[in-house]
Amino acid sequence: MQTEQINFVPILMQLLLAVGFVTAIIIISGKLGPKRNSANKDKNFECGIESVGNARIPFSVKYFLVAILFVLFDVEVIFLYPWAINFRELGIEGMIKMIIFMLLLLVGFFYIIKKKALEWE
Repeated sequence: MQTEQINFVPILMQLLLAVGFVTAIIIISGKLGPKRNSANKDKNFECGIESVGNARIPFSVKYFLVAILFVLFDVEVIFLYPWAINFRELGIEGMIKMIIFMLLLLVGFFYIIKKKALEWE
């Protein structure tokens, strides 16, 4: 038991060193950094375009839905690469599992199409 716990000491030391370094840098830069504020410097500025109006306008839920769907299907497609690399070693069992995976992916895709989540108004 003692030897298993001692194996974690280097990990804890590295974690403490990283957290300590980040904390020290933030505190030091806050104390030593310049503090010159002006009306021009404090204005919101993005991509060379002046900010006009309220930034709190509501977005359509479809925007977030499309973003989440993109991430979901992107992550699912990532699982295709290791399968393609190890196709021969997996044999028929791997082929059946991948067919089931692809069918589930297609069911989800058709569900999204049926709910018209990808149609932009």
